Amino acid sequence: MPRVKRGTTHTKKRKKLLKTTKGYKWGRKSKVRLAKTAATKAGAYAFRDRRNKKRTTRRLWQVRLNAAVRERGSTYSKFMGLLKKSNVELNRKILSELALNEPKIFDKIFEQVIKK
Repeated sequence: MPRVKRGTTHTKKRKKLLKTTKGYKWGRKSKVRLAKTAATKAGAYAFRDRRNKKRTTRRLWQVRLNAAVRERGSTYSKFMGLLKKSNVELNRKILSELALNEPKIFDKIFEQVIKK
C-alpha cells in the first residue's frame, strides 16, 4: 500500500482556521495554536449571544410598553392581563412599535382594552 502524504490537507485546514480568525488581535490571528482556541470561543459566544439577543430585545419591548402604559395611567402587568382577557392577538413587539411610532393607534387599543 502506498504512503499517503497529508501536507496539503494540513495546510488547507490551517489556512481555513486563520481565515476565520482574520481581524483578531495579537497572535490569535496568526498563530495556529492561539487561533484555534480563539475560533472555538468565538463560536461559543456567538451561539450564546444569539439567544441573549432575543432576551434583551423582549426586555426592551416590555420597558417601552410599560412606559407607554404608565403615561396613560395603568401598569404593564394590568395592561397585559386585560389584553389577554379581551383576546387581542398583538404581541409585545408590535405593541411597543405602535406605542413608539403610532401613539394615536396605541391610544385606541389602550382605550378598547381598558373599557372591557
